[in-house]
Amino acid sequence: MDMKRDYYEDVQLFTSGVIVFWFCILLVFLAVFPLLSKNYYVYVANYMAINIIVVVGLNLLVGYTGQISLGHAGFFAIGAYATIVLMTNAHFPFLLALAAAGGISAIFGFLLGLPALRLEGPYLAIATLGFGLTITQIIGKIKILGERQGLHAPELTIGPWHLSTDRDFYYLLIPLTLLLVLAARNIVKTKVGRAFVAIRDADIAAETMGVNLTLYKTLAFAVSAFYAGVGGGLYAFVLRFIEPTLFSMFMSVMFLTMAVVGGLGSLMGAITGAALLSWLDLELRNIMSIPFLGEWLEALSQSWFSLTGVSNIQFIVFGLILILIMVFEPLGIFGIWIRTKKYWKMWPF
Repeated sequence: MDMKRDYYEDVQLFTSGVIVFWFCILLVFLAVFPLLSKNYYVYVANYMAINIIVVVGLNLLVGYTGQISLGHAGFFAIGAYATIVLMTNAHFPFLLALAAAGGISAIFGFLLGLPALRLEGPYLAIATLGFGLTITQIIGKIKILGERQGLHAPELTIGPWHLSTDRDFYYLLIPLTLLLVLAARNIVKTKVGRAFVAIRDADIAAETMGVNLTLYKTLAFAVSAFYAGVGGGLYAFVLRFIEPTLFSMFMSVMFLTMAVVGGLGSLMGAITGAALLSWLDLELRNIMSIPFLGEWLEALSQSWFSLTGVSNIQFIVFGLILILIMVFEPLGIFGIWIRTKKYWKMWPF
């Protein structure tokens, strides 16, 4: 069992030379990855990084504060549309537009957090789900947001740097992802993070100890929405075109599934869950091209179902994964890592 003797040990980023070594290896790998990989895999890495940003923010809300959200696709959409509109209409530079879009999403998160003061469990889940569905309907009726036709992302430039390819965007996205993950880690280690955990474990007891429930519950929603808004703004430039139907209820469910599969209350769990299910999501979209499996599904669909329904197999797989995780490993991938770590510490006894 790891024992902490003072707060400095809890907040320090690197606890040993081994961790420093592997972190340096990770940075080197991230730096050379796009130089050694095909363009498709760079796109996959960009998609993973965006989902990591969103799921890390969602984990601050669900895993650390204990507040459920099924409306993060709404914050994601707000960030995507706000970034494009601020750049095209207000002529904001990209980084300023991205930060402002995250701030706008945070304001909506704060407003959505107000009902969380009186709602919990399934009632809060329905409220956030309604928010996510409502946002896409509203966006589809506003002319400046392109209505149902959607919006094209403008050319992306930062000073003299013109980002025209997935590789160019990768070198912007990865540092932003590392910065936001580090910021989330620092939030967790401060008194704000301890207040989040206290609310999750027992909000009445936390309030009696001086934790301001109104402040910290709304703050958790705002911070989580900020991360989703930033992720949405980045997502707009990965796709280069956005329209309301992209931000569906399934997207919110997928974000929550990533957090649960990785492990609630764990930043590393959020990262691994987002990376794993992002890759799986992209693979399942092309499931018919997978050798043997695609042919078997096609034959099965022709015999018993409709061939057009094969594209929905990803919904079934994600639902099945979520059920299995909840039944057999409630702590997700992070729980598996904890058990493995304990096993090797105790081996051979």
